[in-house]
Amino acid sequence: MPQTSSWRRSGRWRNDTRLALLGETPWDKPRPTSFTLDTGVSRVKYDQARWTDDSDDLYEPLLSEKTSKTVDIEDSPLPDDLTRDSLSLPDPAEPELARHYTRLSQMNYGVESGPFPLGSCTMKYNPSFTEDVAARADAAIHPGRPDSTVQGTLALCHRLQDYLGRIGGMDAVTLQPPAGAAGEFTGIQIAKAYHEHNDGERSEVVIPDSAHGTNFATAAMAGYEVVELPSGDDGRVDIEALEAAVGDDTAALMLTNPNTLGLFERDIEHVADIVHDAGGLLYYDGANLNALLGRARPGDMGFDVMHYNVHKTFATPHGGGGPGAGPVGVREELAQFLPNPHVRERGGNYEHYEPANSIGKVHGFYGNWPVLLKTFAYIARLGDEGLRDASAKAVLNANYLAEQIEYEVPFGPFHHEFVASAGEQDAADAAKRMLDYGVHPPTTKWPEIVDEALMTEPTEGETRRSLDQLAAAFNAVAGDSDAELADAPSRPAAKRIDQVTAARNPQLSWQALDDT
Repeated sequence: MPQTSSWRRSGRWRNDTRLALLGETPWDKPRPTSFTLDTGVSRVKYDQARWTDDSDDLYEPLLSEKTSKTVDIEDSPLPDDLTRDSLSLPDPAEPELARHYTRLSQMNYGVESGPFPLGSCTMKYNPSFTEDVAARADAAIHPGRPDSTVQGTLALCHRLQDYLGRIGGMDAVTLQPPAGAAGEFTGIQIAKAYHEHNDGERSEVVIPDSAHGTNFATAAMAGYEVVELPSGDDGRVDIEALEAAVGDDTAALMLTNPNTLGLFERDIEHVADIVHDAGGLLYYDGANLNALLGRARPGDMGFDVMHYNVHKTFATPHGGGGPGAGPVGVREELAQFLPNPHVRERGGNYEHYEPANSIGKVHGFYGNWPVLLKTFAYIARLGDEGLRDASAKAVLNANYLAEQIEYEVPFGPFHHEFVASAGEQDAADAAKRMLDYGVHPPTTKWPEIVDEALMTEPTEGETRRSLDQLAAAFNAVAGDSDAELADAPSRPAAKRIDQVTAARNPQLSWQALDDT
């Protein structure tokens, strides 16, 4: 609600200072991300993007903070074609610099800002204690030190291999891959090495039409032909279609369970038998493992190889292409093909060794050690009971939220996530409109077997209150007009953009755009 105050300065009263408070806006109403300071003499609007005068039509993030100065360049020993006479550099004072980065952080939306229900991404809260553990000075070892001098580090790696193996029902685990997608590629390379070692080359990988896009990319990058498997009417694997698809050329079936609709593959043991009878391997995409923690294990279902998305399941930060980890688990027959090096215990000590038929290195040294350390800390802190509780609450929260929203959810019963349909609305427009209500939207337009899909995963970390707030935003958008959707978003720092032009001609600079 607007508040009014006044004060006296130089013998004159200046009235009507207005401040819109974010926290007092109902969640089913568009939430302001700005306030206006009106002193009667000047009217300045502060929002997530800028300080600017309302008469200025230019909308550019943090424009007034892009001050600069030009400095002369002294003589250089470098050739003239590699040097310049002067250079423009940012020139903020220290307080301006501090405020600049503070405002940048406030412009960003993360899981610490509110619900982040991106379906199949499992944007769960990253507990800060794992950062403290990874930042300990005694964790910062040089990766080239002899094994005998880093026994504590190797012991932790060995214990994490054991933790992940027991969680997934796998006999051996590598910590090498530096991301989930890298783990997926590593897993398929292990499967390829297995076939080449045992029965010659196979040329095909079978993938359901509801699978993650990385599955198709991984199989193609590994040199396989992709056989797309249509889903059944219930959203699960079509058994008859699977029987027709597999054969002597089948290297593997890549499967997520629960799948991207949140549905558990009830016939998973039969699926495993079909694939194994054809001589193929069953690959588990660990993207949705958060729904099964402590309750079911891929290895017990018949899966032969899997990757773990530690950023989804074990609360390490999402790397966005940066530091991550994607450990890979395999059953005993595939352990000889794991990447080099692997960690083992021998005679009471720990050491690196090269598996007999290793596919080679997929990353340097230990893998991304700080990320692995956070994974270990999270699992050790929660323990068996805590992991079971996390999966139970993830399933509970998804089902509670689905009951509160007005959009149709065509497939069920589901576990940790669900896919609603925006119906006559465009899902992308609905998602943009949700930004005006102060919440992050779900994943949109995928999987394609649901029209105008809104793929939603609230994770176990949300309270009933935050789920009710998220549902209020969903329902407000469901009732908005086409015109309101077409103009959205209108309140965040970034308004609606021409996505094609932005992708082909991005303008990213610390300088004012007129100067670039």
